[in-house]
Amino acid sequence: MSSIDEIRDARIEKLKLLKERGMNPYPAESNREISLKEAVDNFEDLEKNKEIKWIGGRIMSIRGQGAIVFITLNDGTENFQGLLKKDVLGEDKLNFWSEVVDIGDFVEIQGTFFKTNRGEKTLEAKDWGMLSKSLRPLPEKWHGLVDIEERFRKRYLDILMNPEIKDLLFKKSKFWETTRNFMKDHGFLEVETPTLEVTTGGAEATPFKTYNEDFKLPLFLRISIGELWQKRLMSAGFAKTFEIGRAYRNEGSDANHLQEFTNMEFYWAYADYKDGMKLVEELYKKIAQDVFGTMQFETRGHKFDLGGEWKKIDYRETVKKETGIDVLDTTYDEVKNTLDKLGVVYDGTTMERLVDTLWKYCRRKISGPVFLTGHPKLVSPLSKSMPENSELTERFQIIIAGSEVGNGFSELNDPIDQAERFETQQELLKAGDKEAMMPDLEFVEMLEHGMPPTCGFGFGEMLFAFLADKPIRETQMFPLMRPKNLE
Repeated sequence: MSSIDEIRDARIEKLKLLKERGMNPYPAESNREISLKEAVDNFEDLEKNKEIKWIGGRIMSIRGQGAIVFITLNDGTENFQGLLKKDVLGEDKLNFWSEVVDIGDFVEIQGTFFKTNRGEKTLEAKDWGMLSKSLRPLPEKWHGLVDIEERFRKRYLDILMNPEIKDLLFKKSKFWETTRNFMKDHGFLEVETPTLEVTTGGAEATPFKTYNEDFKLPLFLRISIGELWQKRLMSAGFAKTFEIGRAYRNEGSDANHLQEFTNMEFYWAYADYKDGMKLVEELYKKIAQDVFGTMQFETRGHKFDLGGEWKKIDYRETVKKETGIDVLDTTYDEVKNTLDKLGVVYDGTTMERLVDTLWKYCRRKISGPVFLTGHPKLVSPLSKSMPENSELTERFQIIIAGSEVGNGFSELNDPIDQAERFETQQELLKAGDKEAMMPDLEFVEMLEHGMPPTCGFGFGEMLFAFLADKPIRETQMFPLMRPKNLE
């Protein structure tokens, strides 16, 4: 078997031959008149009318040699067969083809449509041209790219050779299309909010840092999809807004988490968390049916049915049942010792982080779908307190397959309460909690002008990964990779 370098050298010689014969190996224009999908869909009329058309695409296979050659083309819309025969194309053109063309090249062929004896829809070529000469070979059809790092590094080849990956990415596009259409159909206005912020808000995560040379100002890439900005829009008089966009968190990666990802957040004036739960359940069911064609899923060792009853479970009761800890009546040492006994690895030394880690231990057995409610104020710095117990908040999370795949609140609109919670977060930052929320005093000032009762909710592509039963990195078109020269 020839090495990659030997194959490349041979193809460069073919490139020179193309130029010598006056055929541009990388033309700007194509004669292609119809896509391959159009050729398939309209084949009967094309064949009946004996129409002569140009089609084009990448050569995925070449079969035969000498006087007759079959090829398979792919243009991103469909596969289609081409036939090159010496007595139709001409001996000179076919010989030149054999000299310079390889699997992986982009070509165009002109001819008429017919069906082979086996019923294969085919174009019989009367002419051909080169559209892009490939210098490196495609992976073997049956083996493809096996090493996962190589697959992600050469994602374009992985997608080309693996129809399952391509189908997955189409589904992901449909996932966000369905979400966008649902929100618009329910009267929400799509907005765009800043991705560069002076202070990060709307979530608890470690941000990426950058710098604005014009303003001489240190900035952060956002960690949420404009939560504090969309709330400003509620104050400005908008009734319903949503945004689908990229968020960035400078933290670890695993099967469920990435540092760069897409999320959606909506804000709904004059609504509370109970209204949000009803709307979100409808949205998730719509996504499941329209994108996956089912309500029943199996992932991460869990089975769940989105079409069934969505029960509510209580944060405090669940943690107490699983660990014996009452999150409203405990101490730092008690939580820490419990985590140690359970063998749970935790990062961070603040009470908020320890309680959050304790809950994450408890959620792993929950298949869902369930609404988790009754979160302590300690872990919900932007959520309105419950009237019956100020230490608990009007917050809900959607739990499926042992993980949180959606987070909503009755948004806190009391400026004095919000200022006090920001002070608590500031103390956590000083104590070394990198995920604590940065105070935003201008946001508090906005609240002093007044913001109506509002429900906010957000979810991201982790939901898609769960429904598709794939690690989240597998659902990315181009996952972040360390450059080879840094390895």
